[in-house]
Amino acid sequence: MSQLTTAIAQLVSKLENAPQGCKRLEQGIKGRPKSHCIDWLEAQPHYPKFYWQSRDTREEVVALGQLHTFSEAAPAYTILAENQRVWGGRSFDGHTDKNRRCMSAFFFLPQIELIRFDQNWRIAVNISMSVEKAIAALKQLVIDVAELPPLATSISSLTHTPNEQQWHRLVGDVLTGIENNQFKKVVLARKTTVDVKQPISPAQLLKASYRENHHSFHFMMVLSKELAFVGSTPERLYRRVGQQLETEALAGTIGRGDNAADDMKLANWLTQDVKNINENQYVVDDILQSLAPHSDEVHLEQELRLVRLRKVQHLKRNIVAQLNKGINAVQLLQALQPTAAVAGLPRKEAMAFIEQREPFARGWYAGSVGYLSHERAEFCVAIRSALLMKDEVQLFAGAGIVPGSVAEHEWQELDKKMSTLLSLISDNPSLGVAS
Repeated sequence: MSQLTTAIAQLVSKLENAPQGCKRLEQGIKGRPKSHCIDWLEAQPHYPKFYWQSRDTREEVVALGQLHTFSEAAPAYTILAENQRVWGGRSFDGHTDKNRRCMSAFFFLPQIELIRFDQNWRIAVNISMSVEKAIAALKQLVIDVAELPPLATSISSLTHTPNEQQWHRLVGDVLTGIENNQFKKVVLARKTTVDVKQPISPAQLLKASYRENHHSFHFMMVLSKELAFVGSTPERLYRRVGQQLETEALAGTIGRGDNAADDMKLANWLTQDVKNINENQYVVDDILQSLAPHSDEVHLEQELRLVRLRKVQHLKRNIVAQLNKGINAVQLLQALQPTAAVAGLPRKEAMAFIEQREPFARGWYAGSVGYLSHERAEFCVAIRSALLMKDEVQLFAGAGIVPGSVAEHEWQELDKKMSTLLSLISDNPSLGVAS
């Protein structure tokens, strides 16, 4: 009998003897499960399915099934018991006139969670009205699962929206708007629809990214057999533990070099480049302004950090705030999302330009994904992401347009950012996207 099987049997026994009104039970697992979490998630019959790995790799969670769902985060607080978390996120433009079909937010209290923190594993069950339903859900879990096959497909075609000609026009319009003091910065994005010859599962794409893209949050939200949102993002929106909040300004980008010397040359250029430094400062200023009503004590890291990822390098500054009493995840999401790193400044004017001029709806891209509870919350910014619908893969990337931006250079930056996931599907560079 496997250690996971034993733990589930012990959890069922606890449920059978649970006192009335019990909301949550947990059971430790000796050792680690035989299967990788992503393989295990893929085999389970419960929907929605949610995967999360924190950027520091300390926590990994699979959340399965739903006891409650929420189209906004605020009502979740009324039903959350101690140690319960709701998982999900907020879209970038859902339920606006531009994107009426997309939800503004989706959060759910899962029925079952498999959790790793450092090297300690446990399985948990949240209980609603019926203990019997919780027991039945646990007994439906598939214990011994096959390892997912590696990605094995090729790309038939790529379709960029906007195309390169439209992109040049949009960048020009933003730069004109900046000259006319309409805004300081607008983040323009591109959707690339990938037609693949052999279908891929969201879990396959996530697992490939998990293995290749480090120093990132990894997430997957599977709403049905035909709809999933997957990403490996370097950017934290915020983390709250009690009254302490950590957030960051991640903006300013250059590619990676072909060797260590080239890499260092590019990094040195990035840390000295006025355009990129200013772009990062815009994000810093926006975050500080957004936090002002919620905190009297904010500490800004003075030195710029360099974040090296597999395909790109970024400038980053950390920000820590002591929150005023009573501030919760909902207020923080409203204050910080969308950041200047994915929308622009001033936020209202930049968002209006994006809504009117960007030739596609972003949906979950550039939104936020994570969890909230009474005790703590953490959300990442949903960039370096893909939407998988039936046999279609949509990839997304954005670039901040500021004074000094050159449309052709920004298009190449999109290629580099998009290659975080695209290069996992195909390394063929002849299709117009850098690998």
